[in-house]
Amino acid sequence: MIAKQTQSPPPPAMARDRIAYIRQMLGELRSVADGAKADMLCYLIEMAYVEAGDILSGRRAISSIAEGEGNAAAGMAMETPGKIKL
Repeated sequence: MIAKQTQSPPPPAMARDRIAYIRQMLGELRSVADGAKADMLCYLIEMAYVEAGDILSGRRAISSIAEGEGNAAAGMAMETPGKIKL
């Protein structure tokens, strides 16, 4: 049985602008990763690029973590750890 694909409502204007910006940056990052021959990074960036496009087109809804739909992102360190002592 093939699942029926439904359209999601488009994201609010501010979220739409942010996602469009993120998608644009992902395209540029993909070029940088390709130049570095980082195949796995290219693949992951492409997946995020496609996801952003799906959200913008309404093929996929923005998940709402606050409403209990899925798990929150793990997050990442925004600062370098500094020197590591062995």
